[in-house]
Amino acid sequence: MTSLVTTITETLRYRGAIGQWSWVLHRVTGLGVVLFLTLHVIDTSWAVFYPDLYVKAIAIYQTPLFTIGEFALTACVVYHALNGIRIGIFDAKPELWRYQAKAAQLVLIGTVLLLIPTFLIMFGHVLEHYSHSPTQLPLEFVLIEQLPFAVGIAVAVIVALFAAVITQPLFINRSKAASAGGKPRAQGSRIEKFWWGFMRLSGLLIVPLVFGHLAMIHLIQGVFALSVQGAPVVGTTEINMSGTSVEFVMDRWNYLVAGVAIWRIYDILLLGLVTLHGFNGLRYVLTDYTSFNPILKRAAIYLCTIAAVVLLAAGGGALLGSITDESVRIAEQAMAELYGEVGGADGGDTVDEGAAPVDGGESAPADATSEATAESGS
Repeated sequence: MTSLVTTITETLRYRGAIGQWSWVLHRVTGLGVVLFLTLHVIDTSWAVFYPDLYVKAIAIYQTPLFTIGEFALTACVVYHALNGIRIGIFDAKPELWRYQAKAAQLVLIGTVLLLIPTFLIMFGHVLEHYSHSPTQLPLEFVLIEQLPFAVGIAVAVIVALFAAVITQPLFINRSKAASAGGKPRAQGSRIEKFWWGFMRLSGLLIVPLVFGHLAMIHLIQGVFALSVQGAPVVGTTEINMSGTSVEFVMDRWNYLVAGVAIWRIYDILLLGLVTLHGFNGLRYVLTDYTSFNPILKRAAIYLCTIAAVVLLAAGGGALLGSITDESVRIAEQAMAELYGEVGGADGGDTVDEGAAPVDGGESAPADATSEATAESGS
């Protein structure tokens, strides 16, 4: 707690010193990315395991609240990536440290220059989507749907605390034995040295992978086009015939180049590197602020480990699994039911979700939307 208070008070006392603010921004943006990573990996795994839940998740991502979050996430990713490169350069070349303030300014300038065209393209997708006056999921519905994630995080925290308490005597005894034998704690130093090197190397590898993912999904395709009937699937020659987000994932992961499922491999690399990098970074942050209490510090380590294992298992299981035509059928039915309920509750028009463009710039309703219209009108 003392470390956290010191961080806040010293940051405010610096009154805008670029080095301190860069340090704070790097941590804040990293935390934002890790939070979204948790939601995104779990949600995406549902495309394989629970297609109906994935349809609901993408519908939530297409609401105004999450649209704002998409812009914030993009800003976090761009700043964190550029500042991470700056950190890596100064770690490798400490003699350049006298230029760190100027480098921090260049990171901010570079972030703004990258975000201006990025936001313009993303805002174009937003305008295109809302120009069709789509039915939106109610804000209360969106917030309630986040409760399972909050409960899951709370359970993970409780489990980590419990594990830290029951394992505390083991570490006390080990520490006493090491002190009695006069043995240095070289193993811990070697492990930390490994993770220090991993963070630098993984950071460099992640930048092109994450920027590529952002470009494909958020700029070229657009989040709103993940569930548009007849829309091309980015990075492939496939067309999303059903207009469901589940088929989008299926077409992308099943796309082969020279017999190789390139986008599965791409996402496997992205999942592994970002998860390990993100939760090890979270470990650094949490242990900084719990160093005053060995139980809390160990609980922080357990929490990060639990989260990383869960995400790797869920995401890896989905990437190694398969999405069938039956999954797409379930997704179509779920879409019709979801928007049928919303349209009936609002008493308005049904959503243009899954609409395919036709001549004259109009939109022809997808099968799923037609079913939703029939249900809400019956």
